Amino acid sequence: MGKLLSFLNSAADALTAKRPTSALILAAGSGERFSDGGTVKKQFFPVGGVPAVLRSALAFDGCDDVTEIIVATGEEDVEECRSILDGKLTKKLTVVPGGATRRESAAAALKAVDPESKYIAVHDAARCLVTEELIGKVLLEAVRHGAAAAAEKATDTLKRSDSSGLIAETLDRESVWMVKTPQIFLANMYRAGMYTAIKDGAEVTDDCMMVERLGFKVKLVECGRENIKITYPADAVIAEAILKDREKRAAPAREKSDKENGRK
Repeated sequence: MGKLLSFLNSAADALTAKRPTSALILAAGSGERFSDGGTVKKQFFPVGGVPAVLRSALAFDGCDDVTEIIVATGEEDVEECRSILDGKLTKKLTVVPGGATRRESAAAALKAVDPESKYIAVHDAARCLVTEELIGKVLLEAVRHGAAAAAEKATDTLKRSDSSGLIAETLDRESVWMVKTPQIFLANMYRAGMYTAIKDGAEVTDDCMMVERLGFKVKLVECGRENIKITYPADAVIAEAILKDREKRAAPAREKSDKENGRK
């Protein structure tokens, strides 16, 4: 396995090498757990006045290594999604119809990936507070290890239950993480993981599982608590509060920059 990873990673043995990356943004969820009192799906719900899918895409659009953005959305939502994104991004944009499952949507997006891309980044559209800084950190670890994923280390005491809901075991939280997105992989590693998952009929809840099945290791990158996913209506309220706090924290640095550049 070590020789295979070395071969797959041959184009990235220097951290300063070019690392063209295709960003796959998954926006095909039905949003059954999310209801704003209307008909807006969570991936299109405005957070800070910006639809979630656009906010996620803009973060990847701002990364130098990202060369294209491919969005997989519901077949009935393709035109709406395209209208939200068109003209807002500087990178090449492709919108494709996704599938009934996460794996099917990722597979549909993968078919549109530029063959020249060396890395593939997969991200949930509803995790719309992702930052360029976090994407860069995860990509750097993917270059070093072949695969990396944003994750939050557990801080609560965690229990595993039996089938009747009784505590069966207390887990060691020091080694437990909540895995999120972005998740970034060497392109050929990801393709191999997708191929075998489809061949074996393996449904996965995240993309790391596909490469783990082949024996590859994935580096976890601490992303903090702000990289939340819009799943329930309350999550949108929390996201708005996080954005306001970010704006408040950024204000002093912005004011200093304005003064240094002679702007009032």
